[in-house]
Amino acid sequence: MIDIKSIQTDRLILRAWRDSDFAPFATLNADPEVMQHFPWLLTRAESDDVAGRIVARMAERGWGWYAVEVKGGEPFIGFVGLNVPTYEIPCGPCVEIGWRLSRAAWGKGYATEAARAAVGFGFEILNLPEVVSFTVVANTRSRAVMERLGMIHDSANDFDHPSIEEGHPMRRHVLYRLTASDWRAAAG
Repeated sequence: MIDIKSIQTDRLILRAWRDSDFAPFATLNADPEVMQHFPWLLTRAESDDVAGRIVARMAERGWGWYAVEVKGGEPFIGFVGLNVPTYEIPCGPCVEIGWRLSRAAWGKGYATEAARAAVGFGFEILNLPEVVSFTVVANTRSRAVMERLGMIHDSANDFDHPSIEEGHPMRRHVLYRLTASDWRAAAG
């Protein structure tokens, strides 16, 4: 097991979760704008359950979806990191890069900055051959982050998310990929 307690960027710290993160995470998960591209808002109990699973997976692997704090600022703005999906998708088994940040953190480049650090961790420390990301078709903000990371849309492998019921408008997902070799070539 690789145990990385934190990853730092110029402005951010990606770190292990604290009990104090659960309340602001619940607020984030109940925000209709933050959750616009998810099928439902989460109650406090559902949010705490998600956070508990994130903490457990990080304890198991030593890495995962890190809590993100702003250096000298907000102690929790959401999460960014790597995850192994627990459901079957066409690109699986795989490691995905994902993020969910509070509305107050939007428009500052935090998602891209933190995701770059997490991708670097995945390629440099975990020696992953590839990282994927996926979202609903209409989520242009997340897709823009994926493209800023150098990820390429793999339209041939777009898929219907198995956790979302048939006929739901958010079932269709786009898939983006980034290989370690492409990442290294871009890093120059």
